[in-house]
Amino acid sequence: MRNVTWTGAADDPERVEAATLVREGRRLSAHGTSRAPSYVAAWSLTTGDDWVTRRLDVSVLGAGWSRTLALVREDDGWAAFAAGHGEGGPAGAPGLVDPESVAEALDCDIALCPVTNTMPILRHDLVTSPPGPPIPHVMAWVDVPSLQVIRSDQLYQAVAPYSDDAGHAVVRYASASRDFVGELTVDRDGVVIDYPELAYRATLG
Repeated sequence: MRNVTWTGAADDPERVEAATLVREGRRLSAHGTSRAPSYVAAWSLTTGDDWVTRRLDVSVLGAGWSRTLALVREDDGWAAFAAGHGEGGPAGAPGLVDPESVAEALDCDIALCPVTNTMPILRHDLVTSPPGPPIPHVMAWVDVPSLQVIRSDQLYQAVAPYSDDAGHAVVRYASASRDFVGELTVDRDGVVIDYPELAYRATLG
């Protein structure tokens, strides 16, 4: 079991991400929180074998509004159960925008949350692999705080394997939806240490 905390990047220093992760064989369960100036979010995640997402639950609370999302992956695709209450919240209704577009996705990806990078990193052994070609992924990406779920095309690529001297591995991550490429440092368990422009490890649990 791991307890890990990250802080936001230089342009988002007030945001704090915290998570507890439990790894059992090739399965992961985790829960965590995200605290930002305009909202607080809580989430829980469970995967099946090979770190394939089975269920994600997220709730977000702001001033005068709240949203909830249960995102479930079945053998034939994803289902979402969502609700929103109050006024003054983010634009867009929570839930799946286009279920067919994410049908092939194996993973969820919570915006701003470093934990959901762990599943594809472990599945492809990117912590220990030598430099290799990019591996394409389709993600069911969850926007925070709106909790809209959309398709996100991403690439993961081994750059440098873990070594005790360095204390980390390096994985190149690219998001087509955000036009972003960055080199993530991850620990021996595949958990992000530093994610450029997003989050940086504050504790080493």
